[in-house]
Amino acid sequence: MDKSSSDPLTTAAGWLDGARKVAFATVTRTWGSAPRPEGSQMAIRDDGAFSGSVSGGCVEGAVIGEAQNALRDGRPRNLKFGVTNEDAWAVGLACGGTIEIHVAPVLAAPQQALLRELKQARDSHRAVVLATDLASGESVLRYPGETPADDLGQAAKLQARKDQSGTVESGGRNWFLTVFNPPLDLAIIGAVHIAQPLARMAALAGYDVRVIDPRSAFATEERFPGIALSHAWPDEALGAKPPGPRSAIVALTHDPKLDDPGLSAALRSEAFYIGALGSRTTHAKRLERLGANGFSEAELQRIRGPIGLDIGARSPAEIAIAILAQITAELRNRDRAPAT
Repeated sequence: MDKSSSDPLTTAAGWLDGARKVAFATVTRTWGSAPRPEGSQMAIRDDGAFSGSVSGGCVEGAVIGEAQNALRDGRPRNLKFGVTNEDAWAVGLACGGTIEIHVAPVLAAPQQALLRELKQARDSHRAVVLATDLASGESVLRYPGETPADDLGQAAKLQARKDQSGTVESGGRNWFLTVFNPPLDLAIIGAVHIAQPLARMAALAGYDVRVIDPRSAFATEERFPGIALSHAWPDEALGAKPPGPRSAIVALTHDPKLDDPGLSAALRSEAFYIGALGSRTTHAKRLERLGANGFSEAELQRIRGPIGLDIGARSPAEIAIAILAQITAELRNRDRAPAT
């Protein structure tokens, strides 16, 4: 399936290149069981064609109509829909509630240039936040990776760290911050049995996954279909594509010749999670070796070992679940949220 066909930003850019009029609808508030979170978007063309989703289907028709009205009069609008329990069940929700949506036409040249800049930043895996004044419809971009120049930039950086879109107040105005973070990525060192279910599960969880193992008999397409494979040594592979603040790295080989160089490269990176497979005894010896190579106690404490949450896992699939659960907990714990 071509992901671009369901990506509102890519679709909208193509429509603009074809001289079509486009509006954007963004979810700004939802009920607890909403199928689409805050920040979900839908691009609407002047003829009613659309890409993306702002609900489970119960309000899309009304949003498209309002978007077409916005394209005619050039004015943004804030929509609020009350969803009854009956309607909620009809679209697969457990209960009804309220959903609020901001609709903004993209008509003027500066607006279209901003949308293209947003897409370029997103496509280049650069963290970017679209800030929209909910009263006027004015939109600006803020880049969390840069030193914030104002309060809005500080707020954008915080929301990007949380990996969560939301409404903030800045300068006496209510802004909705739509976060476009780079994809999460997971580097697995060692094409072992545990790596097979872990790679599949992580991909389903939205990670860009790569498996690193110089042993070509282990890292094969047959064992890891659809997963990026590298036969370089782990430190070389991580050096060629350095982990960032949205990266997780796990070492699974039990072999110091492979794990230690990879963990050394990981410790020098901004990766938000580093884990290594092995018993407590194995991990203690690993820390001794890495410490002898110059890593401090504080640096070594970044390595989760033995890897994974303690859920009594036995099979490769269960161990993979424990690992991915620990990675998720590390990512979503706000006190330890990765910097952008």
